[in-house]
Amino acid sequence: MSQRRYAIIGTGAIGGYYGACLQRSGLEVHFLLRSDYRLVKEQGLIIDSCQGNFTLPVVKAYSDPTEIPPCDVVIIALKATQNHILSQILPQVVTENSVVLLLQNGLGAEEKIAQIVNNPIVGGLCFICANKVAAGQIVHLDYGSVKIAEYSPHQQPCGVTDTLRAIAQDCQQAGIKIETSEDLLQTRWEKLAWNIPFNGLSALLEATTAEIMADAGLRALAETLAWEVAEGAKSSNRAISAEYITALMKRTEKMKPYHTSMKLDRDAKRPLEVEAIFGNPLRLAKAKGISLPHIEMLYQQLKFLDRKIQNSP
Repeated sequence: MSQRRYAIIGTGAIGGYYGACLQRSGLEVHFLLRSDYRLVKEQGLIIDSCQGNFTLPVVKAYSDPTEIPPCDVVIIALKATQNHILSQILPQVVTENSVVLLLQNGLGAEEKIAQIVNNPIVGGLCFICANKVAAGQIVHLDYGSVKIAEYSPHQQPCGVTDTLRAIAQDCQQAGIKIETSEDLLQTRWEKLAWNIPFNGLSALLEATTAEIMADAGLRALAETLAWEVAEGAKSSNRAISAEYITALMKRTEKMKPYHTSMKLDRDAKRPLEVEAIFGNPLRLAKAKGISLPHIEMLYQQLKFLDRKIQNSP
């Protein structure tokens, strides 16, 4: 059994679920929390999962990052809208031998983390339907796989490194379906082909993925947006195939009705991950002279919605 020690920065739906799976498998996991700290410290974590419910009655929970012991892998599972606090947190948790694993949507976060710490950075894309429904309680509805790749400052494919293999081994031990990728930027653009249409449309229209897929016009719009992401990927010299987009749409069609994270953020009047998921890819494409008109329209609408949320009482 691995002796690697894990820290979870952000114990929401993603960090809570994957961290709980790692602890259940026998690994030592330390959870950083904010609003849920006291309840989780007293009652643990409850996971209602399509793959089997379980409870961790005792977890190593912290509200102060300075109290977390040195960890081999530091998992960042915060929303991209909270990345501004990482400059205060990461230096308290990361040691010279730590690996930082970022489980987050969008583009551009690894570059900012590399300005904070001088450690190997791994990007992880989660293909999961999971929501935090109450303090210390996470519902896992569908899927659950993770695809990881190592970050290169020059955005070149790194290959499958020993770092990736070690993390993948721990995840497999924990029952997490995991895939390693040689190219982080390719993997991020592929995930955007889902996140841009479905996070964006679900937040604007207050619709589930099932409602979007059941409406012929919205389904066609979602597919158009996915194809624009493929066009945008060319700005990074990456290609998304027709087969990938076809499989993405079929997988979404089979998905259980799901309220995306951006839709739930709208409901809770939290900041939306507009810049990470929409703004950064658009700016990268524009810098290369690539126009993405449908994504641009969605971006402007979401920015308006986000400002409205932030200005609401």
